[in-house]
Amino acid sequence: MTMKPIRILQFHRETLAVRKIFQELMTCSTTVVFFSSSLRLVSSWTTMVGGVPHPLRKIATAGAMVVGSIFCLSVASSVTIRTLQAVTEARRKKVALPCGVCKGIGFYTCKLCKGSSTIEWSPLYDPVVINPCLCPTCDGNRVQRCLNCLGRGYS
Repeated sequence: MTMKPIRILQFHRETLAVRKIFQELMTCSTTVVFFSSSLRLVSSWTTMVGGVPHPLRKIATAGAMVVGSIFCLSVASSVTIRTLQAVTEARRKKVALPCGVCKGIGFYTCKLCKGSSTIEWSPLYDPVVINPCLCPTCDGNRVQRCLNCLGRGYS
């Protein structure tokens, strides 16, 4: 295992040579320790060839693993819940009686437009002009979902 060179810099904020040394340190793979006149140890890190510090890389890897595991658990639980819902729905459908309102179809003719897909509407209380508009209940499909069984076809 090779040892990386350690450089210790002691500088003041006014020193211009610090920029040059700092640029040199960032291009090579070294451990950098900064000392300031007011603080003893400002920061310490080891840079890699790619320029990413080793501790930061470890933190990023751990964070990615945590986020990935949370995502996997979320997907697995979502699939499990959907499967359980489908199984219980299939069991319920086997023994349930058909809906008495829609007769097991799940839909019936729109009650608002009576199957014409348009309604007569005016924005005024005492209408001067009545405009035909698209039915807001069925959206022009002429049928609406059964409100008793919510479109399932059984009670």
